[in-house]
Amino acid sequence: MLFSSLHFILFFFPLFLLVYFSAKKRYTRNVILFVFSLVFYAWGEPLYIFLMLFSLTVNYFSAILIDRRRDIAKKLLILNVVVNLSMLGVFKYAGFVLETVNLIPGVSLSVPSIALPIGISFYTFQIMSYVIDVYRGDTAVQHNYIFLGAYLAAFPQLIAGPIVRYITVAEELENRQETLDDFAAGCRRFIMGLSKKVLISNVMAETADLLLASSAEDIGAVGAWIAVLAYTLQIYFDFSGYSDMAIGMGRMMGFHYLENFNYPYTAVSVTDFWRRWHISLSSFFRDYVYIPLGGNRVSKPRWIFNLSVVWILTGLWHGASWNFVLWGVYFGVLLILEKLIWGKTIEKIPVLRHIYTILVFVFGWVIFRAENLTQAGEIFEAMFGMYGLSGESARLPIILQSSGFDIVFIIMFIAGIILSAPVYPKLIQNNVAKSRALSVSFDIVLILLLIASAASIAVGSYNPFIYFRF
Repeated sequence: MLFSSLHFILFFFPLFLLVYFSAKKRYTRNVILFVFSLVFYAWGEPLYIFLMLFSLTVNYFSAILIDRRRDIAKKLLILNVVVNLSMLGVFKYAGFVLETVNLIPGVSLSVPSIALPIGISFYTFQIMSYVIDVYRGDTAVQHNYIFLGAYLAAFPQLIAGPIVRYITVAEELENRQETLDDFAAGCRRFIMGLSKKVLISNVMAETADLLLASSAEDIGAVGAWIAVLAYTLQIYFDFSGYSDMAIGMGRMMGFHYLENFNYPYTAVSVTDFWRRWHISLSSFFRDYVYIPLGGNRVSKPRWIFNLSVVWILTGLWHGASWNFVLWGVYFGVLLILEKLIWGKTIEKIPVLRHIYTILVFVFGWVIFRAENLTQAGEIFEAMFGMYGLSGESARLPIILQSSGFDIVFIIMFIAGIILSAPVYPKLIQNNVAKSRALSVSFDIVLILLLIASAASIAVGSYNPFIYFRF
């Protein structure tokens, strides 16, 4: 069930809020959150709900054992990490590994067809962070199975993040206070996220997907650049929109999830970009991989090794294919070179450093979006004019006409560029907080955006779910 579906907006979420707020006790509300979250997950993954419950149960008892048996806590933690990563490996990477092995001459292993459980990357990292924090003594162990289940399975962040660390919500699981101000702020955040997803990302996706499904020879440089720039906006407004919706729904329930995006397209370096993009994932790898390996307080060769490990893992986390590995390596290499060679020079040239960063992440999205390395190469060839401006077959106008490239696309494209900058916090949020009239006007605009989003969904507009790949 998608957040951007009428089932969720008109039925599931309103019913949840009705049942949730009819309960008075904190324990009961956590039970309701847990049960509704299981129903939410089972709606799309009825079988794999048992996999998530298995993960919850194993990690629940692992954390208790680690807390009680400090004498063998390290061994228990290693066993726990092995179990978690093995589960992730079987369901996400087994096919990729076997396909890679089959590239060896004379090897022909059977490759099983294993459906990827939705959200497995998110909830596995999330529950691992809890167990590791218990081992480190950073958080107290949770003895209530339902409370831990409510943390792990909470539907706002279950399938698309952000990766919420237990320590962030531990106190709120036990003692949160739902207020009218928090509920109103959560509603506003949810509507903004929904609008970003439906009105901008989905419009960008329709054109990007059809163009990228066409051959490079047919779309040429113009079509390739339109497709890649559209995808650049699609993935940002899709991912940040889902994060906004998650943060908003959590806020309605009294949870204060941390921000996951901070206007990454305004970054002035690759380092700056990754401080702003998918912050919860960057923080996870920093705290649980990079720093334990020694971080940057080691020799230069060891630092390069540490960063390389982090970025190969970052690429693999996003998907089991070589283009994701290459995408991770691409950013890892650029971060190393930026730190060692040209970073300080770029800092001194304000306009150039921003153009450089934009080109870096735009080219990165080509690798990320491509179905395989061959397609990535063809897209790059088209972008750099290998097939002419409009392709070699003069089919680009026909493809554009059928791809949703029209006045709506142009308006949303411009809106996407503008809203990629911190327009809301700088020009709207502060002024709305100071004026009652502006606050009411802003709420009216949000209601209109909600109606427009619901109408777009109702008429069956293109509504892809990008996280099926993760």
